[in-house]
Amino acid sequence: MNRPVLTMIPGPTPVHERILAALAEPTISHVAPAFVECQRDCLARLREIVITQEGTPFVVAGSGTLAMEMALVNLVARDERLLVISHGYFGDRWSEVAETFGVPCELVRADWGSHIAPERLREQLERERYAAVAVTHVDTSTGTAAPLEAYAEVLRGHEALWVVDGVCATAGMEERFDDWGIDMLVTGAQKALGAPPGVAIAVASPRAMEKRRSREGVPAYSADLLRWLPIMEDPARYFSTPAVNEVFALREAMRLVLEEGLEARFARHRRIAAAMRAGLTSLGLGLFTAPGCRADTLSVVRYPAGVDDGPFRSSMAERGVIVAPALGPIAGKAFRLGHMGNIGADEVCRTLQAIEASLADQGGEARGAVEAARAALE
Repeated sequence: MNRPVLTMIPGPTPVHERILAALAEPTISHVAPAFVECQRDCLARLREIVITQEGTPFVVAGSGTLAMEMALVNLVARDERLLVISHGYFGDRWSEVAETFGVPCELVRADWGSHIAPERLREQLERERYAAVAVTHVDTSTGTAAPLEAYAEVLRGHEALWVVDGVCATAGMEERFDDWGIDMLVTGAQKALGAPPGVAIAVASPRAMEKRRSREGVPAYSADLLRWLPIMEDPARYFSTPAVNEVFALREAMRLVLEEGLEARFARHRRIAAAMRAGLTSLGLGLFTAPGCRADTLSVVRYPAGVDDGPFRSSMAERGVIVAPALGPIAGKAFRLGHMGNIGADEVCRTLQAIEASLADQGGEARGAVEAARAALE
């Protein structure tokens, strides 16, 4: 019997059988007692996962991009300014959302594969006044992890609200909402949380909610936090139909996260990343992202000379493993490999075996990756 396809892209990630079973339950009413209990449970568990006692959680039908839009339209008015610290394609997306809503935006870009130093952020805040600062924790285009804890020290006590895109990090890398002074964290279900796509997730600080309440209105209807707030306080109420089955799946995903334990889960992501990279290195493959900037949730892998992107990824797919193409200026020069969520040693080894064979298809001599990964896991 053929093994199922292994999706090793930077999301959606492979979904655990327990989560799939929850997703497959019959669809029920969005105001049925069982769903109301499920939604309440999701909101409570979300607060545990992002480590907050003060934050107000939101779980709505949509994507991480919708959650970004919710953050921006609620927290920044057209006569205010947004500062975006970008580490790649998805960091730049903040400026595109701002432009759509007529919000003045200053974009500070890192060289691809590196990050903006905290000192640069400090200098920018001393130079200009901003209503909010937006940062993507892990940019899936470059594999760069922003130094959030260091940024937190720079932003502590600052008047600007701090918005963090945690889409490729939440539940895989530490995000201490209260301790770091985050004002709004936005994320999606389908990456390190390990659930199917279809749910937009956000957590807002008291300061963020105060900012929204201080505004007469926002240029949005469904993305208005105040329209959703009564439902988050009492899920038996109605504003717009939630993604019922996906929320059941998300609850099971969150159960898995908390059963494993946050610290243990973060440590597993570090071990899996180290093992995958040990295997890649043994094959002579280099990483695009600079040391000290590399996320634990994915790797951006450079091709060696003579390896053609399209045929390589096609060979991988023929072996039942899917990896993602690179984006932007490194398109065709690298591939993106997710290693987050609920994967373990078996998925690492299967992926490395497919990489070995696919390199060999293009004339390379590749072996020893699995042994290198297993040694890193010991």
